[in-house]
Amino acid sequence: MPTYRDSGVVLRTHKLGEADRIITLLTRSHGRVRAVARGVRRTSSKFGARLEPMGLVDAQLHIGRSLDSVTQVESLFSFGADLAGDYPRWTAAQAICETAERLTPEEREPAPAQFQLLVGGLRALSQREHAPGLVLDAYLVRSLAIAGWAASFDACARCGEAGPHRAFSLPGGGALCADCRVPGSATPRPATLELLGALLSGDWAVADASDERARREASGLVAAYLQWHLERQLKSLPLVERT
Repeated sequence: MPTYRDSGVVLRTHKLGEADRIITLLTRSHGRVRAVARGVRRTSSKFGARLEPMGLVDAQLHIGRSLDSVTQVESLFSFGADLAGDYPRWTAAQAICETAERLTPEEREPAPAQFQLLVGGLRALSQREHAPGLVLDAYLVRSLAIAGWAASFDACARCGEAGPHRAFSLPGGGALCADCRVPGSATPRPATLELLGALLSGDWAVADASDERARREASGLVAAYLQWHLERQLKSLPLVERT
């Protein structure tokens, strides 16, 4: 039976039968894969604890007809164990993992940029250098951009006129000038759009200096923009504690 080895992040798990689990991973070279980990719920399992959500692992898998099978696992880093005692960071990490799964809809379709961004987002939460809400929103706007849904936070998303502009439209792709503004557009504060642009570009000096009002408004726009493109709400996002 053909096998392959790859590093990946465990996005989620669910029970199968009496002792097995189905593991969903986002891997570096093979994209999102689902695999059966047999016997991992038994106390005698050699690698059950290594296949927990938010774990970065190096795994060997057998290729199956519908689901692959995990045969060997080495733990590289357990972000979940590191974040378990910090509720805001834990819930932000849950939302990151759920987003990574939603934005990689095709199984075994390589998505190296999404994998790198996922690991970077979880590592940023673990390092605790920035507020968890900022890390989450930065991950969301960047992952959407990688998926082909980059929002404009400065220039007009329709005509390209240099900003800043006051209108922001979800179906319009972001900021809109006065001539391109459509009914139903939001009017966020200039500081909010500046913060969103900083999160997208990685300007953490601007992001860390932002005020609480701008962060709350930015989080609302990001969540709405994500939901618009996914056509559903993330289950974990309402649980995220914004501080």
